[in-house]
Amino acid sequence: MAKPTQADAEAAVRVLIEWAGDDPDREGLLDTPGRVARSYRELFAGYATDPRTYLERTFEEVGGYDELVVMRDIPVVSFCEHHMLPVIGRAHVGYLPSNRVVGISKLARVVHGFARRLQIQEKLTAEIADAIQDILEPKGVGVVIEAEHSCMTLRGVNTLGTTLTTSRLRGIIRDDPRTREEFLRLTRA
Repeated sequence: MAKPTQADAEAAVRVLIEWAGDDPDREGLLDTPGRVARSYRELFAGYATDPRTYLERTFEEVGGYDELVVMRDIPVVSFCEHHMLPVIGRAHVGYLPSNRVVGISKLARVVHGFARRLQIQEKLTAEIADAIQDILEPKGVGVVIEAEHSCMTLRGVNTLGTTLTTSRLRGIIRDDPRTREEFLRLTRA
């Protein structure tokens, strides 16, 4: 099956505008189909890349560093795969290196790469943790995501301000109570 074109996407947006009850030829909506299609290309950019590749360049000169590496408050912008509405929150990612580390910007890129797809938060959390574990082979990995789901806050049960928290702990971060507690303490706001 051929991938839909920009024109196909714009035509679909025109149909949605009509379905909603408005006129896509109205002055204020004339350029909306193009804008929406372009914004979706950006919002779903995670399909155009393999986020795991960001972790391939590592550094072995760590000066004997053998403690947790934790990056907090990485912005998460994703879309609920059930309603195609925004999921907005923060990810906290950490790992205990075994013999190499990755540039810190790569952790944020991995989060963004997996988030910029249609997702459920549980899968997103697992994909990030599993990629770090598989590529870096650290002693342990932890990922915590806290996010607000527009599918719950803007429609349905209308529970504005609620967040969902998910976690995926691997290796020593899961199995050693002290390391687990340290990781969870470092990721709390």
